[in-house]
Order: sequence, then C-alpha cells, then structure tokens
Amino acid sequence: MDCGQAMFSFKNKRVLVTGASGFLGTHIVKALEAKECRDIVTPRHEQYDLSIEDDVNTLFNNIRPNAVIHASGLVGGIQANIDRPANFFYQNLMQGALLMHYAQKSGVEKFVAVAAGCGYPEHAPIPLKEENFWDGYPQSWSAPYSLAKRMLVVQAKAYYDQHGFNSVVGIPGNLYGSADSFNLNSGHVIPSLVRKFVDAVRNGNDEVIVWGTGEATRDFVYVSDVVDGLLRAAEVYDTPEIVNLSSGVESSIYQVVAMLQIITGFRGKITWDTDKPNGQLRRCFDVGKARRDLDFTAQVGLADGLTRTVRWYRQNWETARK
Repeated sequence: MDCGQAMFSFKNKRVLVTGASGFLGTHIVKALEAKECRDIVTPRHEQYDLSIEDDVNTLFNNIRPNAVIHASGLVGGIQANIDRPANFFYQNLMQGALLMHYAQKSGVEKFVAVAAGCGYPEHAPIPLKEENFWDGYPQSWSAPYSLAKRMLVVQAKAYYDQHGFNSVVGIPGNLYGSADSFNLNSGHVIPSLVRKFVDAVRNGNDEVIVWGTGEATRDFVYVSDVVDGLLRAAEVYDTPEIVNLSSGVESSIYQVVAMLQIITGFRGKITWDTDKPNGQLRRCFDVGKARRDLDFTAQVGLADGLTRTVRWYRQNWETARK
C-alpha cells in the first residue's frame, strides 16, 4: 500500500455522520464540508436510536451513504463512568456493532470509527503503541466504556476477513476544544477545568477546587487535529487499521491548571481535592504510525488550544454549561 497516495475521496460522496451534533461530530461536519461532500447526513436521536436494530436498518435503507463516520456514543468523565457503567457498555457496544453491520450490508465504501484511548491496557508501556492494544485489561472504572469501543477493532477485522469491508478505527488522545461538553458532572478534565476557572473569574470567587493531586498526565489533543487525522486515515488506509491520533506530548493536570490560571487571569487559591481519583496515572501516545502512514502531526499546541477553548467558553457559557 502506498500510504502517500489517497485511495478514497470524500468529494461528491454522501456521508453519514453519527453524533454530528456532539463535540467531535460538530467538527467532523465542518471538515467534510471543506472536502466538498455531495451530502452530509446527520441524523438525530429523535429520528433514529442507534442502539436499536430496526432503527439502524431503516436509517441505512433511507439514506444509502457512500461512507460512514461513527462519532456517536455515550461519553463522560470519571464520575459518570463510575455511576453508570451498564449504560456506557450497552450504548457504545450496540451502536458500534449495529452501525458497522448495516454499513457493510448496504454497500458502504468506507467506515470510520472512533475508539477510546482509555481502551489501552492499564499497565501498557508508555508511550502507548498500537501493537500493545490487546496486551491487558484497561483501567477498571472505564472498562465498560472502553471495552465496548475495543470491539470496533474486532468487528473491523472480522468484517474485512469475511466480507472485504473497508474500515479504519482512530484512537484519539484526550480531546478538547470548542463546542465540548462543559457539564461538571459528565465532562472531561479540560472542559471541566476551563469552566471552573472562567466561572471563578466571572463570579469573583477566590478558590478553585481541582480533583486529584495534579500529578496524573494525559496526551491532550485539540479536536481539529484529530478530525484531520481521521479523515486522512479514511482516505489512505484500505485495510482495517487502528491508528493513534494525538499530540504525542505528555502533560500533567498540574501543568494544565497552571496554564489556565494565566490564560483566565485567575488570582485565587487552587485547592487539590486528593480524596477524588486521579484516574490512570499516566497516558501518552506513540504517534509514529500516524506520522509515517498519514503524514499526521498535531498542529495546535496545548497553550494555544487552551486559549481557544477558554475564548469559546466565554462566548458561549450560557448554553455550554447545560
């Protein structure tokens, strides 16, 4: 395979995007518009429940897409996963299984799925490499979600071997950026911190409470970079590949907090709530495969990305908090 030569083009194609109204999906739609798709179909949950087989079958019969980008699913932070593990397992497993199955049955040319970085084994060596994806069990609190997403990789290989079905699974790092979920009960670490700091400045609060010790690290990647990588992977790969799409830079929560203090102008006290969990202590991705195969390198650094995210939240805080 010549990875420098695009084998699939989105131009003039009808593309189904699941989760199009969500964080990642919003950015995928914008990127597809720039690629001159003929038609971008963005069904809502009120129209089709993607965890119900009859609804998924009807969806494909109605729209007959050339390509599918599966970005929907139930997502959330540590507490949400702890509170509702069954929901996270069932919704994500059923959506992935049904969508890929009916995409193959309806003759879709390319299926792109988004897996979970927390699907890597809890004790895999850092940086995380695609070759270690199956070398152990993921961290227990996120396992119902991440193992459901892992099944996309199994299904992609099975459907390629039996049907020659063409799919790719991207594994993003810790996504953040504009249009994220800033709900403190279900949001991820960066949007939650952005909300806390911006709201503290707006309300004149003199303290921000942060979960954990600050020593946990993550590989943060701005959403537009992941979207670029996903679409490039769809264009290049013609076998069921998995590929890390992240910055390849390990940053601690403490560093993020320090940056947000400067960006937001917060002058108060930071209190670390060490009774709350850190989550997995370290996470960083090896992005060598994406660099070699896709000519992919994340373009938005952490300071720039945090500044963009703070700016967006300040402009949209009334709706973003919901």
